[in-house]
Amino acid sequence: MANAFAAYLAEHHRDLDAYLDAFFVDRTDDADLDAYLYAPLREFSENGGKRHRPLICMLAAQATGGDPARARSAAAAIEHFQSAALIHDDIADKGRLRRGKPCMYLTEGVGRAINCGDYDLTLACDAVLRDRGLDDATKLRVIGELTAMMQRTVEGQALDLGWVQDGRFDITVDDYLVMATLKTAHYSGAVPLAVGAIIGGGTEEQVEALRSFGLDTGLAFQIQDDLLNLIGDAGDKDFRSDITEGKRTLVAVHALGCEERREELVGLLTSGTTDPADLDRAVGIFEETGSIAFARDRALALIARAKRTLAGIALDARCAELLLAMADFFVERLR
Repeated sequence: MANAFAAYLAEHHRDLDAYLDAFFVDRTDDADLDAYLYAPLREFSENGGKRHRPLICMLAAQATGGDPARARSAAAAIEHFQSAALIHDDIADKGRLRRGKPCMYLTEGVGRAINCGDYDLTLACDAVLRDRGLDDATKLRVIGELTAMMQRTVEGQALDLGWVQDGRFDITVDDYLVMATLKTAHYSGAVPLAVGAIIGGGTEEQVEALRSFGLDTGLAFQIQDDLLNLIGDAGDKDFRSDITEGKRTLVAVHALGCEERREELVGLLTSGTTDPADLDRAVGIFEETGSIAFARDRALALIARAKRTLAGIALDARCAELLLAMADFFVERLR
């Protein structure tokens, strides 16, 4: 079933790309303004990822009986926020590559990259405000959802960055789950689905059930990312970078609870090491403490709960199948 969602993404990706890129085309007659702002944003947009966030927003509108095209501006708003977050995150994390290309701050400079990200942030509300196909009441509700989503994401990022900066190793599993829910689950699942359902004319029951489904699948998505960084494709540019950066992932937090391995693991997570032997040893500790299995089981349990939530509401049958496929798609490499 997971392949059905991948096919859905591939089928609708191109049309959405053209719509998103249009936000940065023919915006000015000033060559300097285009070079310093719109061209870098256009290039970043053209190098987009899978676009699952905006596409599930449109899917939720259809699932609740609406026209998915009516949700396109809200879908774009969510994607613009995602782009802004990535541009800014690359600066904070001192990243080198984003989707196979040099990070924007390396090509444009830190100041201009921050400015480009700031412009993308403005589009998260502006795209909806300018949509003539939405009535004012719907616009206000959608913008309220989007601003709350942005605030929660920034709160989660504050925790993630702060724990590392302050050398905190007293983080619990519950602390991690709060952080990851704030940082990832709201904008990767809950809000795109809730907003799509609102625009689609869904009932409050449908809106809140899809939000709950999105929170669980979005959190599972983040846990999957944590795991794939450790045990995924060794050829990936970011492979095991979470160890180098000392990230407080669910795997690391769980393993730190083992007193016999805590001191050694703290040493590895604070060393900034890129030595393959050190990285292998850290992963070995994660395996010895059962932390990789723990994280995998938690992600799969979240997906199972999400599916139960979805089964409890009436949705368009084909769209419901795709949402279930999405849940599987998020963790298919963990099974």
